[in-house]
Amino acid sequence: MIALVDCNSFYASCEQVFRPDLWGKPVVVLSNNDGCVIAANKEAKALTDIPMFEPVFKIKKLLIENQVEFFSSNYTLYGEMSQRVMNTLKLFSPEVEIYSIDESFVDLSNMRFVDLRQYGASIKETVFRYTGLPVGVGIAPTKVLAKLANRMAKKIENYDHVCVLDNQAKCIQALKHAELKDIWGIGKKHRERLNKKGIFMAYQFAYEVSLDWVRKNMTVVGERIWRELRGESCLSLETLPRAKKAIGTAKSFGSKLTSLDLIEEACAYYIAEVSEVLRKQKSCAQYIQVFLQTNYHSERDKQYSKSITVTLPTASNNTYILTREAKKALYSIYKPDYRYKKVGVNLSGLIPQEYVQTSLFDAEIPASRTDLMNTIDKINQKFGKSTVSSALVGNRMNQWELIKNDRSPRYTTQWGELLTIDAY
Repeated sequence: MIALVDCNSFYASCEQVFRPDLWGKPVVVLSNNDGCVIAANKEAKALTDIPMFEPVFKIKKLLIENQVEFFSSNYTLYGEMSQRVMNTLKLFSPEVEIYSIDESFVDLSNMRFVDLRQYGASIKETVFRYTGLPVGVGIAPTKVLAKLANRMAKKIENYDHVCVLDNQAKCIQALKHAELKDIWGIGKKHRERLNKKGIFMAYQFAYEVSLDWVRKNMTVVGERIWRELRGESCLSLETLPRAKKAIGTAKSFGSKLTSLDLIEEACAYYIAEVSEVLRKQKSCAQYIQVFLQTNYHSERDKQYSKSITVTLPTASNNTYILTREAKKALYSIYKPDYRYKKVGVNLSGLIPQEYVQTSLFDAEIPASRTDLMNTIDKINQKFGKSTVSSALVGNRMNQWELIKNDRSPRYTTQWGELLTIDAY
């Protein structure tokens, strides 16, 4: 058996954990630069006149009139709270696959003599007790069925956020009430193809469509979903995260920039971010891409965008080497007299760091460089992001970083932002 544990309204719930005054009140979280609503709790979702992904400036009046609390994205807080949830789940099973920031698959294959309904309730209650975050728990024989069980746990009120499909009869009953759109892995194109065949419900797909048709029209991916819905496990747990094939980041500036110096500082900051991720997975990059663009939604600004990919002489994960190459690339694509909205970097051609080969004429990389990078990473992990950084990042971040006027404190990672309680 497999459990899928999914946090309810994760971003909004994280904001409520440290704000008891917001419990039971509508809360939404905004995207980068406070652009649009990207997350909402159930109280906010109940207000049907507040659409998701709508630009904030269009609905800010609605938010205020409905007394909706809104927050700028606080990804540092969300990431740390996610890790707390994942650590808690490992108390229930040593095999946990972190599927996304707010959901994980938990192996329960050795729980044959355990009341799974009670065990799921214990998972839910323990996560809430340890983190303050509400979760839904779906338990079933396969990953796809566990996803469906989790959906039912959240949608059907009397399940109390725990749904167990532990026999064929329960699985079939669940499939008879589930539409194709409720099934993990069946996308829009496959739904349309199935609808033309008269298939609209999950049960019809699993038990009325032949395997030959699925193989011919939905490839091996569709076959795995078909088999999983019938109780045959085809998707194993991946407890070790796969190494990324490419690592990149790109964020819009808080305001449009014309100064190359400020854009260069932002670019250096992003390189520091992605190179740290690169070192964490013990990889090196062979290629680096830098791109620059104006705001295409602006009708009065001149438009320009350009990207360039360069090949590194030797694959590297050293922040200073990558920054040097990115800086050269940026200089080659920058044009004056434009108001730029975004700069981004992508590292690709990733290989394990032990496989890096230098050419016959390359000087050997001193061990001190590697030691320096490791030391910087350890300091930043212990004392907070960017505690130590390259001088090229500068100290003018407030002139180019994302707008986050309504960001909550980073309660769990910054000493200066710890929650304080006044006692009288």
